[in-house]
Amino acid sequence: QVQLVESGGGLVQPGGSLTLACVGSGFTTGTGVMSWYRQEPGKGRDWVAVISAQGNTLYTDSVKGRFTISRDDAKNTVYLQMKDLKPEDTAVYYCKTVRDQVYWGQGTQVTVSS
Repeated sequence: QVQLVESGGGLVQPGGSLTLACVGSGFTTGTGVMSWYRQEPGKGRDWVAVISAQGNTLYTDSVKGRFTISRDDAKNTVYLQMKDLKPEDTAVYYCKTVRDQVYWGQGTQVTVSS
């Protein structure tokens, strides 16, 4: 049974940093594409970053140079390191993978506010 569990969210001041973690079970994170999305209240879920099985990464323009997606296959975990956070980064962050179907985690709240 595929499951994704995110953690690491919280309240941070503008300019601060957070690292989110997504722990996978029931599959191996290193064998496929893993993605991070985010969703603001009342809006749709937007793609943030992706890492391939080969370790290639892509980012949406608004987070380039500030966010880094990475993977620790030994821990079956995907990370999203976020620095220089801005109020507009406030959202619920979700981890996603596609295997036999699309799987999402439950999300973790990130709030950037002074």
